Amino acid sequence: MTTKAPANKSTAAFEVQSALSFGVGLIAVGIALWNIPADGWIRGFLAVGILYLVTSSFTLAKVIRDRQETESVLNRVDQARLEKLLAEHDPFRLDG
Repeated sequence: MTTKAPANKSTAAFEVQSALSFGVGLIAVGIALWNIPADGWIRGFLAVGILYLVTSSFTLAKVIRDRQETESVLNRVDQARLEKLLAEHDPFRLDG
């Protein structure tokens, strides 16, 4: 009795588009930060804020992915237990 792992539902085109979108967004913010009419310490503060937001986004995505993977594994374990119980069940067996 084997249970199949859930298939990856994203396509290569979606992954490329996501990476390009992230890159374009980060470059656009970098250009805006470079061209903002402000002192250096304000630019530095905004840059640190942007880096914090980016790293927090990656962390949040990882937490969500890990939670979904855990739930998927637990669901597969529960399904395997149920299949084992059903396979071992014999309604015509007489106890006693």
